Parts: sequence; C-alpha cells; structure tokens
Amino acid sequence: MPTVEPPALRKPPSGRAASRPPSTAFGTPRDFLGNRFVYAVVSPRARGLSLGVNLNPDKECNFDCIYCEVDRHARCGAAQLNVEVMAEELSRTLGLVESGGLAQMPGFQGLPPDLLKLRQVNLSGDGEPTLCPVFLDVVQAVMHVRARSGLPFFKIVLITNATGLDRPQVAEGIRSLTARDEVWAKLDVGTQAWMERINRPAVLLDKVLANILALARQRPVVIQSMFPLVNGQEPPEQEIREYALRLKELKDAGANIPLVQIYSATRPTPHSECGHLPLRSLARIAQVVRDTSGLRAEVF
Repeated sequence: MPTVEPPALRKPPSGRAASRPPSTAFGTPRDFLGNRFVYAVVSPRARGLSLGVNLNPDKECNFDCIYCEVDRHARCGAAQLNVEVMAEELSRTLGLVESGGLAQMPGFQGLPPDLLKLRQVNLSGDGEPTLCPVFLDVVQAVMHVRARSGLPFFKIVLITNATGLDRPQVAEGIRSLTARDEVWAKLDVGTQAWMERINRPAVLLDKVLANILALARQRPVVIQSMFPLVNGQEPPEQEIREYALRLKELKDAGANIPLVQIYSATRPTPHSECGHLPLRSLARIAQVVRDTSGLRAEVF
C-alpha cells in the first residue's frame, strides 16, 4: 500500500442540517431517561438490547466518516464525560432493565421480550471513545457498576476505530476487562485512498492495521466493516479484494479475529452522498472475506 501523509482533521461541510435518528429502540436517542451519557438501543449486532456509554459528548473524533449520523456542528451538551454522573445513570438504567420497566418506555413498547434482554454495555458514543481523557476511569466505573448490579453477567464492548488502542490509559483499560468482554474494531477499507473517501481520517490506515494486530495478538478482536453506497455507486471490486487481503494479512500475522461484521449505513446522515448498500452486495462482500481470509463473516 502506498504511504501518504494524513490529512488534517476535517469537519463536515457547513450548511447541511442533519436528520435526527428515530426516537425508537432501534435508533440512538441521547436523551433517554433524561440521561446525559447513557442510552439504550436494540442492535442486531448485539442480538438484543445494549446500553451505550457516550464517552464523547464533545463529539471529538479523528475520523469524519461519510456514514456517521453525528452532527458535529450542533452545540455540545457537555464538554466532557462526568464519570460519577455516568455511573449513576448506568446504575439507574440497569435497574430499569432489571425491573422490566424498559418495556413500558416509548419506543420499546411491544417489542418481544427476548429483544429486551440486556446483552452488553457499549463504550462508544458520538466520537472515538479511545480519545476520551478519562477512558480508564470510565472502564473501571462501568466494571464496578456491573459487579454490584445484581444482573446476570453482561459483557462490556469497546467499539473503536482502533486509532487509540496504543494509548497507555486505553491499553490499561483494555487489560482490566475480563476475557468475556470484547473489543470491536472498525476496518472499512483496504487502501489508504478509499479510507480518504469513506473515513476521511486524521491518521493512516497503516496505524489502524498495526493497532488491530497488536491487540488481536493479545485478545480476540471483532472487526466491524461498514460498506455504504457512495453517490449511488457500490465499492469498487478491487477495493473489496484489497480489504479482504488486509484481513488475511492480519490473520496470517497472528491476529485472533473471531468474527467480521459486514453491514451498511441505515441511520440518517448529514452526508447526502451516503446510501444503503443492498443486502445481496453485503452478502457478496462477506463471501469474498470468507474465501480470501478464511475468517467467519456475518451480514447485518
């Protein structure tokens, strides 16, 4: 892969009004229960209910993905995550889940009980969670809340673009997770050129791959891959092949990748060029991944 200089961190073009996510269990309303940092969503990738901890209320991110639904021009409600408030919100929301009260909440009414079983708590949010200056404190607080929740075990899942996995406090936070907790790392591309088109990053693809490899040699890492339509066009065939080859290279170098999640853009986004890739195309990409890398790939 050619090496290029990373561009400066970009902001979305001004003048576009972002569509709001739907106020349902399948959207991501950030005002759930009046919370500032904790929200609830039913996710196909979680196979049920997950609670999210928004580590980036300031919307800080070193990617500017064309499929991201976050409006980075809107005024932020909080400059930084407050760990004590977050822990209180998480405890209260877990109590609602345990009592069955969530089923009575708007957007969750009428859902099958199995979809309302808590599967995981995600460390994610409106930006890149590994950039959060109190990342380690968040991990420790969430683990403490879990330990005293009284609920059956639920896993903690870090959802990340992998750029900050080598930061000392992030590495320490990940080391403190149990073997049943998970890291889901983003990899949408196989070349730097396509990364510039889709993720519009402030870092190089080489760094993302190196960070994924380093962590996946220590513990399993699930790969999340988003494939949008771009101005009505599907990803180029050569790009799909290069993407699958990057996965193969990671596996051959010793990365433990139990699953590759293949999916497309479904939520409203301020970027008009982004669209949803048809299911048949996602299935074809997943098959290329299986044939090229031998890794397990699922379509969502």
